[in-house]
Amino acid sequence: MHHRLATATAALLLLCGPAAAGCGGETETREVGVVLPLLTSPFWEAYNNDIPKEARKAGVEVLPTVNSEGDPGKQITDINNLLAQDVKGLVVSPIDSVAVGPGLSAARRAHVPVVAVDVAPERGKVAIVVRADNRAYGVKACHGLGRAVRRGTVVQIQGDLASVNGRDRTAAFDRCMARHYPDIKILNIPANWQAERAAAGLEALYTAHPDIKGIYLQVGGVYLAPTLRTLQRHHSLVPVGHRGHITIVSIDGTPQELDAIREGLIDATVSQPANLYAAYAMRYIKQAMAGKRFTAGPSGHGSTIVRLRGGYLEDQLPAPLVTRANVDDRSLWGNRA
Repeated sequence: MHHRLATATAALLLLCGPAAAGCGGETETREVGVVLPLLTSPFWEAYNNDIPKEARKAGVEVLPTVNSEGDPGKQITDINNLLAQDVKGLVVSPIDSVAVGPGLSAARRAHVPVVAVDVAPERGKVAIVVRADNRAYGVKACHGLGRAVRRGTVVQIQGDLASVNGRDRTAAFDRCMARHYPDIKILNIPANWQAERAAAGLEALYTAHPDIKGIYLQVGGVYLAPTLRTLQRHHSLVPVGHRGHITIVSIDGTPQELDAIREGLIDATVSQPANLYAAYAMRYIKQAMAGKRFTAGPSGHGSTIVRLRGGYLEDQLPAPLVTRANVDDRSLWGNRA
């Protein structure tokens, strides 16, 4: 009798391994799908590389990340495909703040919580947004350029204005310039996060306006290389501190940008925290799958959770300005990537 009971128990244990469903709550899989907007930027490559290790730290089981390749329509398909795999949570970086809505609605119907990273949606529901203050990015770039240039023409190479990030980085920069540096004229290049558009736009503007004194790169990981190539082609890539230098301030904090600061090719970048995005995305999705609801106020890890227009909660992680004075700081993700 005891032998038969032991045999039956062993068989049950074999059936109810860690991946088996229906054998009790503790053995249920809690797989999370992670949707990337693109992988053509060192910033997103670093975030993608951090996801597996941060998932392990948080105790989250993640599927291989999915790259939506900059296509909002493909992103909806990617979300639906992950939902069809019965994921228990989603971490999504929206390409288009409005177009992502149907995907978020599908997740809500499936009772799958979503954490948004880097971009706040304007349609659909998410548990929380993990992001830095993109308006602060624009203000930091404004003062970085304004104090150096004071008077003359600067170029703003914009991101995708269908994304709240692109709009925030532009609106804050424009308002700050108008208020504090009225003698600076801004020329805009709507580059849509694409290196080719940045290169073509800057080439055209520089040809027509060779007196450009400053450039604001809304995404340094994508726009830095074409910007430096264009200036070099026009023999205008002059180091910081030399006559004729064009002041350049970017956003991302990639290793390439930090090297460019060390070499005197650009003046500053705002370090968008790729490593923290991955770390807190994993922690928040684990809590959301457990049913936790988040509230506005101090986060407990040095940032503040704020309520955005539309009711979204956003953990606004710190994003320091990097110059020659602090470019070697080991806490910067670009020095650890």
